[in-house]
Amino acid sequence: MKDFKKYYIIPADPIEVYRALTLPATLQLWTGDAAEMSTEPGSEFSLWEGSIVGKNIAFEEGKKITQQWYFDGQDADSIVTIKLHEHKMGTSAELLHTNIPEDVYEEMLQGWNENYFGSLIDFYS
Repeated sequence: MKDFKKYYIIPADPIEVYRALTLPATLQLWTGDAAEMSTEPGSEFSLWEGSIVGKNIAFEEGKKITQQWYFDGQDADSIVTIKLHEHKMGTSAELLHTNIPEDVYEEMLQGWNENYFGSLIDFYS
């Protein structure tokens, strides 16, 4: 298992970024696919037509999102924590993804950089 931590600068206010990551309609705008999402702890979510699925753990509006991402056959929980900080250029999003299976690690990094945060940055640019 591997961990991944990175900061992304998004040209939008933290509350806007938070909403873009938690509201199904806004998620669909920047991902291009229907999304199932709720800010109810314990609720399940699905992004990119089921390519990413998991459980929502905790939310702090405009500040923090914590989720468990599911990987087939994985024993340890894979936890994604996104912290949003004000930045002079909008928002600094601090990503920490723990317990990524080694066989999908490179694919996950590419997904975070290009599809997830890359698409979100493009959406606001």
